[in-house]
Amino acid sequence: MSVTQTVEVPVSHRLTIDVPSEIPAGPVIITFTPKVISKNGERGGFGCAKGEFIMADDFDEPLEDFKDYM
Repeated sequence: MSVTQTVEVPVSHRLTIDVPSEIPAGPVIITFTPKVISKNGERGGFGCAKGEFIMADDFDEPLEDFKDYM
């Protein structure tokens, strides 16, 4: 079973999470995924990293290391 909750991390970095009653007692795994926020305060989306990465001109060219397999 998987449950997703969105919470705001307070300055104290202490969270209280309400667990639904259908989740059985016992060990759980909690994963934190930060929300991407752009410089103007909007959530990230398609194109939010535009200009952050530069592809080499020969990016699609065959690699020398794999010539034996081609």
